[in-house]
Amino acid sequence: FLQVLNEKKLQEVDSLWKEFETPEKANKLVKLKHFEKFQDTTEALAASTALVEGKLSKNLKKILKKIVAKDAHEQLAVADAKLGGVIKEKLNLSCIHSPMVTELMRGIRSQIEGLITGLPSREMAAMCLGLAHSLSRYKLKFSPDKVDTMIIQAISLLDDLDKELNNYIMRCREWYGWHFPELGKIITDNLTYCKCVRKVGDRSNFASCDVSDILPEEIEEDVKAAAEISMGTEVSEEDINNIIHLCDQVIEISEYRTQLYDYLKNRMMAIAPNLTVMVGELVGARLIAHAGSLLNLAKHPASTVQLLGAEKALFRALKTKRDTPKFGLIYHASLVGQSNTKNKGKISRMLAAKTALTIRYDALGENTSAEMGAENRLKVETRLRLLEERGIRRISGTGKALAKSDKYQNKSEVKVFDPSGDSTLPVVSKKRKIQEVDEQDTEVAVKAKKFKAEIK
Repeated sequence: FLQVLNEKKLQEVDSLWKEFETPEKANKLVKLKHFEKFQDTTEALAASTALVEGKLSKNLKKILKKIVAKDAHEQLAVADAKLGGVIKEKLNLSCIHSPMVTELMRGIRSQIEGLITGLPSREMAAMCLGLAHSLSRYKLKFSPDKVDTMIIQAISLLDDLDKELNNYIMRCREWYGWHFPELGKIITDNLTYCKCVRKVGDRSNFASCDVSDILPEEIEEDVKAAAEISMGTEVSEEDINNIIHLCDQVIEISEYRTQLYDYLKNRMMAIAPNLTVMVGELVGARLIAHAGSLLNLAKHPASTVQLLGAEKALFRALKTKRDTPKFGLIYHASLVGQSNTKNKGKISRMLAAKTALTIRYDALGENTSAEMGAENRLKVETRLRLLEERGIRRISGTGKALAKSDKYQNKSEVKVFDPSGDSTLPVVSKKRKIQEVDEQDTEVAVKAKKFKAEIK
């Protein structure tokens, strides 16, 4: 708390800054009356956030009762009019807020080191910086526990595991296929195939080995029957051991992938619950990874969210002046997959708009519930249902009743080929009128007479 020594100088607001040009001038105008430091950064952040929100903290209330109550007849200058109203209401103290107070506060901030003695400037700067970071984080409602780096690493690892698993399984099927080619057609599931090969090994062991814990009874009988009449080549025991080691690797990677997927699902529900409800954990994680972080993704507009992952196609379309793509990574969302080809563009655009809202809510919001995501998903599903049902609404009337339209009935007509279009020659009818024939005969007779007359 600072006390003004010369109130006359405060009347000249435009020249008030001159009184704070040096620490000596500042000390002549204001004097430190009471100073109380915070115990730690947490207490300082709590007091600062209370001031930002225009609330009266407990510590400030105690100090005001002790110090200012003695000088109750004097006015208390406050930088925030809202806070002044709260102080006046609760403590019945006269508060003032005006342009003069704003200029006074600006001058005090510029010479705070000279007015408060005993604080090194270096420590003061470090404390101000730390408090500023904490306050900014609070203003953005950004929690340091929301570390989306783990999601980016997890989804990248999940994609790499899928590629490696595909390569390993393809190699395993091809390798064991030389020995028992019929097994690959009977067992389609990759993990079951590897478990079966690891347990049995050589195909001759299928007759005596019990694989009922891996395969259903019907498939087990088909496998044993196929093993007896197999066309595969014989392989050595060393080859079988190597194939079994490869199967072990496939099973271990598959189990780790399942564990990683569960971890990713839990992290996505903790960090971006509304985004997860809208598009699913895999698509949401890929969007975050593509943008770099959840905060970066929140800065993107809905049109960019819609086309994330399709940048090459977009710029190629712009370069060749063709139609731009309608969706990127969001194409893999379940809502887009449910719609037919005609409505995929509309649904992806609406889904991207709602997804952009949920991303911002997750990144900057304080609430961690997924209610908003569920509400928006319901809206998109309703819109999808209307598009699928082709609900054309009336323009006049209530606008709620669906327009009645007759059912389409396919009327099939048998069309016969018309051969007249094949020829380009003019068609002359075979039956000519008698009158036309007579006219032609008279013309020929007249021409013949003229010809004879010319000869004579």
